[in-house]
Amino acid sequence: MSEQAGSESVARPFLYVVVCAAGVAEDVGRLIDAARERGWEVGVLATPVAMGGFFDVAAVEARTGRPIRSAWRTPGDPRPFPAPDAVVVAPATFNTINKWAAGLADTLAVATLCEACGLGVPVAVLPCVADALAAHPAYGESLARLRGMGVRLGDPYTGGAGEDGGRPEFGWEKALDLLERG
Repeated sequence: MSEQAGSESVARPFLYVVVCAAGVAEDVGRLIDAARERGWEVGVLATPVAMGGFFDVAAVEARTGRPIRSAWRTPGDPRPFPAPDAVVVAPATFNTINKWAAGLADTLAVATLCEACGLGVPVAVLPCVADALAAHPAYGESLARLRGMGVRLGDPYTGGAGEDGGRPEFGWEKALDLLERG
């Protein structure tokens, strides 16, 4: 979409949101709304597992006005999204973080992340990893590698119950803050 400024149109920057299979993904609409309020157009890519019920696909497509991408397009098919000006990965799971850091581009979502880093596109990540998985040595090494690649990492979110017994809020807008800090 573009906004009209007199007779000229001004394109809004385009943000890819990569959604992984974590319970908090059900609220990804909050990130989309916040991004749109900050002037971004948004396209969503999801891991194949995330597409299996971790969020409301129809609601997200209605919010963005675009199909969610989870599989590669065939040769000759038009590109459904423009090139990204930035990428947010939220929630970012143990599996996606480790595959991305290792360069294992076996899904469209991870391949897109690998490519974005190679192109110098800013990437912000909100990890959502349980403490037991975060203790695995590969995870720490993967985070270090991603930092070395210039990826902007948010604070980890374990999803564990807080002192009051409730789950803490997942900081969706922190990803946008990480991009703006640049």
